[in-house]
Amino acid sequence: MATEGEYESILCVKPEVNVYRIPPRASNRAYRAADWKLDSPDWSGRMRVTAKGKAAFIKLEDKISGELFAQAPVTEHPGIVVETVSDSSRYFVIRIMDDNGRSAFIGVGFGDRGDAFDFNVALQDHFKWVKQETEFSKNAQLGDTGPKLDLGFKEGQTITLNIGQGKKRDKPRPQSAGGFGLLPPPPGGKMAPPPSSGTSNHNTVTQTGSTVTGPH
Repeated sequence: MATEGEYESILCVKPEVNVYRIPPRASNRAYRAADWKLDSPDWSGRMRVTAKGKAAFIKLEDKISGELFAQAPVTEHPGIVVETVSDSSRYFVIRIMDDNGRSAFIGVGFGDRGDAFDFNVALQDHFKWVKQETEFSKNAQLGDTGPKLDLGFKEGQTITLNIGQGKKRDKPRPQSAGGFGLLPPPPGGKMAPPPSSGTSNHNTVTQTGSTVTGPH
């Protein structure tokens, strides 16, 4: 049943529905709408199907004032609360219940097959959702109580990491003959003489096959 404080949603509203007193079922055979006085309904009004929590409620109300005529709490569908008849798709037998827990079976009929279809589908969809929610909750509980994978280290347990073992290190590039290690040698393999300095008294640059002496 519904829990106090839960939100009540509307599943279906049909503005025209007829209610019939039905004779008690003497055997296990299905109900037949032909056994009712279909031309003389005992009450007419609107039907509002609501949901609160996992329970659904079929409410028969006055068209103008909205005053509740009868209500049928539904905890499962299909079930005993809502039964189809054997000779029509527009009529159902529902079990209404008052606040004291007393119940009675009445016949309910729609003038249009589309309204009867909408009524039936609204209940089916709601209890399909209830089934999914129940299965989801069970799976969540099993997940919490099931065995958990222990990824922690045991006492004295060690782990070995091989980092970079399968990858050869690059050999260092040889430095250039220029001595700085950053600039390539000049074309032709010769080096330009350093610029003259005013403070130098004697500069000598040795080239291939000769010696050049600068001025004093």
